[in-house]
Amino acid sequence: MTLVFDGKTSRYTRRNDAFGGFGLHLDIPATALLGPSGAGKSTLTALAPSQLRPHGGRLSYNDLDPVKRREKADFRRQVAWIPQQVTPPPGLTVGEEFAYAGRLKGMHRSNAWQGSERAIDRVGLGELADRKSHPVSEGRIRRRGIAAALTHRSTLTLMNEPTSGLDPQQRWVFRRLVEELTGDVQALVSTHQPEDLYDLYSQVVVPGKATVPFQGTAAQFHELADHGESPRAHAESAYTHLVGKEV
Repeated sequence: MTLVFDGKTSRYTRRNDAFGGFGLHLDIPATALLGPSGAGKSTLTALAPSQLRPHGGRLSYNDLDPVKRREKADFRRQVAWIPQQVTPPPGLTVGEEFAYAGRLKGMHRSNAWQGSERAIDRVGLGELADRKSHPVSEGRIRRRGIAAALTHRSTLTLMNEPTSGLDPQQRWVFRRLVEELTGDVQALVSTHQPEDLYDLYSQVVVPGKATVPFQGTAAQFHELADHGESPRAHAESAYTHLVGKEV
């Protein structure tokens, strides 16, 4: 399963490129896009599921091109996007919410309901299945986003800053869930928190506007550190080394 950005160009304005001629191939189970705010992580994770339309270049996943009408539906069924702000649709129960997500991806009604039930159990939200959408903790909101993606059996899930705003306990629960899922689902996660890298992601990518300053294993990323005794300190040192350059 390979996600390919080939010469991608995306613009904030007509004169200001977010990316120009950008290229990246991803076929690793769990990849972290690491960089500071403004580095383009959110743009990439919105381009990848075809939520944003590029101004040039080509995007494909498993050789499916979302620009081609005949391939767009299959592409979107396989690729799920969880934005930083997950807003449940009002008036639906949690189970209905996930089934609705499946229907939006083209699933038949019965299959969408079956997928919803499986997804609820997978993320540990069974006690909420029959409850109307209502304010819940940030941790549960993130888990609901993942459940919606699991309903239609996506094989690639893109997440934008999924641990932002979570307390330590919520982050721990979310990390364990992602670890369990990456045996079945390929994950591409944007983050600016290097402490998440050590044991959660098998690959780290630091995106730039026209090149990729770093792409390698988490171990290779940590080798860039010039100080630090703990895994977290090593990650922060390596991160500082990279983002201190012009990316």
